[in-house]
Amino acid sequence: MAAPPEPSPLELGQAAAARLGGSDWAVEVDESLALEAEAVPPTAVAQVPVAEARTAMLFPSSVQAPTETPPSPLQIVEAMLFVGGPPLTAEKVCSAVRGLTPEKVRELIDELGRKYRRQNRPYTIQPEGDGFALRVKPQYRSLREKLYGGPKEARLSQPSLDALSLIAYRQPMTTADVDALRGADSTGVIRQLARLGLIVAVERGGPDGTKYGTTPRFLELFHLSSLDDLPRLGE
Repeated sequence: MAAPPEPSPLELGQAAAARLGGSDWAVEVDESLALEAEAVPPTAVAQVPVAEARTAMLFPSSVQAPTETPPSPLQIVEAMLFVGGPPLTAEKVCSAVRGLTPEKVRELIDELGRKYRRQNRPYTIQPEGDGFALRVKPQYRSLREKLYGGPKEARLSQPSLDALSLIAYRQPMTTADVDALRGADSTGVIRQLARLGLIVAVERGGPDGTKYGTTPRFLELFHLSSLDDLPRLGE
C-alpha cells in the first residue's frame, strides 16, 4: 500500500493557521522598534550588497573601516604654531616633517597668514627672531587681563634701562662689556634683567665669561617685531 503523499508547505501553513486561529494570542510590541522600522526607508536595506552584509555578520573584523586622510603640510605647520613655546623656526619644522625645505615652510607660513587675514581671525602670525609665533591681535590683548588678571609690573631703573639698551644694540655682551661702557658695576642689573626674562645667557663658558642677549619677551614688551625695528641713532 502506497504511503500518502507528503503535504506541501502551503498545506502545512494553512493547517497551522487554522489551528492557531482557534485561540487568542497576545504578542508584546516594542514601540521603539516599530518606530525604527517605520523610519527606515525600504530602499535603505537594498543598498547594502547581500554578500557584503553576510560577510559583515559572519566576520565583523574583516570589514575595513574608512581610512582617514593624512594631514597636509599646511595643517601640520599650523598645529605646530598652535602648540606655542619658543618661536617656530623653519629648521625646526624641517627636522620634524620629512620632505619640507625652509623655503617651503616660509611659503606655508605666508599662506596661513593670508588665510587668517582673509578670514579676519583674532590672531596673526608674527616673525620673532629667526622664527614665527602665533599672537592675538592688539585689540584682543585686554582679554588676557580679564581672564588671568593684569601682569605684574616691575619698574626698570635707569641703570637697568641703560644696560638693557646696550645689550639690545650690541648683543651678545658680557657683564664686563656692559661695565666698561657704563663705567659702573652692572652685576645687579644684569641679574634683574635675567629674572624678568628680558635677557638670557646665549654663550656660556667662554674666555670672556657669559654673554647675554635679549629674549622674545623683550621684543613683546617694547612692541618690536624683531631687533631690526630698534630705533636707529638720531631717532
